[in-house]
Order: sequence, then C-alpha cells, then structure tokens
Amino acid sequence: MRIVNKGPRRERDPQARLQTARKRQGEVHGWCAMRNIKKILLPVDIPIASLDVFHQATTLAHHFNSGIVMLHVVTPESHAAGVPETAGEINGWDLLTEITKEAKKLDQSFEAELDGLAIRRMLLKGDPARAIVETAQAENADLIMMPSHGFMFEQFLLGSVTAKVLHGSECPVWTGAHVEESPVKEFAIHNVLCAIDFGPSSHKAVSWAAQIAAKFGARLALVHVTASVEFWGPGGSYVDPKWKEALVGDASQHLAELQHDVGIKADVLIGSGDVPKVLSQASQQTKADLLVIGCYPYGGNLLMHGYAIICAVQIPVLSV
Repeated sequence: MRIVNKGPRRERDPQARLQTARKRQGEVHGWCAMRNIKKILLPVDIPIASLDVFHQATTLAHHFNSGIVMLHVVTPESHAAGVPETAGEINGWDLLTEITKEAKKLDQSFEAELDGLAIRRMLLKGDPARAIVETAQAENADLIMMPSHGFMFEQFLLGSVTAKVLHGSECPVWTGAHVEESPVKEFAIHNVLCAIDFGPSSHKAVSWAAQIAAKFGARLALVHVTASVEFWGPGGSYVDPKWKEALVGDASQHLAELQHDVGIKADVLIGSGDVPKVLSQASQQTKADLLVIGCYPYGGNLLMHGYAIICAVQIPVLSV
C-alpha cells in the first residue's frame, strides 16, 4: 500500500478559489458536517453477547456529553434469560440493573463508567430491526451503536438485524468489531482511519472522522482504494506502471482537494483491488481503533462492500 503525504492543491484562479470557499462553507457547516452527538441509541442484547459496544458507548457519551437511550427489543431468547413477559412484571424490572448483573457474572464492572451519564431505558416488542430504526427516528438519535452479531442481532452479519439497520437507517451506525470473542478492555481512540471513495458521503465521512479524532486527540489517516492495477494475460499477471501511476495520481489530487475543502491535514494511504482486504490491511498498518466509512445518503463503492468491510476489519466501524 502506498502512503502519500502531499499538501492540498491551491486554486490559482480567483473565481475557482471563491467557488471552493463557498463549497467548503456549505459542506463543512451544512448537511455533511458532523452533528453534535447529543443522543446515542444503544440497542442491547439479553443475555449479553458482548459488552464491548456498551463500553464504547459510555466512552463516547463522556467525551461528547451525550445522553444514552438503552433499548432492548424482547425476543424469545431474552424471555428465557429472565426478561418479564407481562406488563405487571415489567413495571418492577430495570434493564440497566439486569445488564449490571450480567456484567458481574462475567467478572466485569462498569459502575464508574455510568457516573454522570443520563441513561434512559426502553423495552419494546416487535421486529428488532424495525424497532431500532423507528426508535432512532422518534428519538432523533445522532448515533446508533450496536454489536455486529449476537442473540438479538443474530450470529452472522449478512441478513442480520444489524445489516437491516445499516440498510434502513439514515442515522449513522457504529458497529462493534466483528469477532467471535473479544476480551473487554478499556476503550480508547488513538488512531482514526477514514475510508474515502469520492462519493456523495465523502465530505461527511471526513468531517465525522476529523471531529472524533479531535475529541480524542487521535491521529487521523485517510485511505482510498482504487480499481485493481493488476492485469492477467498470457504468462500470468502483471502491473501496468502507467495505469498505476495515473490512478494513484488522480486519487492523491482528489484527497488533497478533499482535505483542503474540509480544512484538515491527515496521513494518506492509497491501495488497490479488494476493498475489504485493503481496508483491513490499512487498519493494521495505521493501528486504527476506529474505521469511518461514508455510506449515506446515496451510497457508493463503500456501501456495496459495507457488510464485507465490517466483517474484515477487527475494529469498530462507523458508517455515516
């Protein structure tokens, strides 16, 4: 993977500079700018499959002074785990208390993390994905944070509740690392990686990534994956140097312009070929703690690979 660090290209024509300034003002301070995370919707599983996302949500809530709406959508598995079935029983049952008990069974405690946070509990019935999307809309949530798999979220991502929420919600969605077992540890963000496909959501993705990096004092890197530069023919495969140079040069220019528009300076990586594989390699190379990808409102190359990306990288993914 090639690392490129070039300064943003400056427009020479005064009219072009004016258009760039207007574009920057409209995009950074308009629809693509990151909203202040005032409210986080946190769907939870019972029994608990993972506490990782819970810890990540409390960490973000402290940094952004966010409130948390904790939601559980009742399933047969949660009833079997002790969630009441009747209205009378539910009135005397507390979701957060039960999660705290579950955490202690796993030799974990997070009372200190909850100190100072405003947490509201919700218990709903119905289709989990639909309930999550509709609750996010009704609550005007700024961010949904959920596991990529679990009991309520199903074991595999493709076709799961998480995948349906990613597809059906206009609210940004944070998914936990897609690993079978992840030991809970103190969550911190030291490095943020932002994947760019130059689609309609690119400015929004960079804005979110930059502001999260600023909040945590983290290093920011941008990565773009070009089309494959490898060709197959008689005798095997080969790389056309001119084609590679053209692709990398064009991507470098667009990334420089994007940084200039948003008003940031970041490390830049450019790879080619298999998008999920390249992003997985980039996340390891940059030691990223979070990957931000732009998927909304109109999608793009990253949206097509969204589920595969979440499965490939071993870190949380924020789809905006």
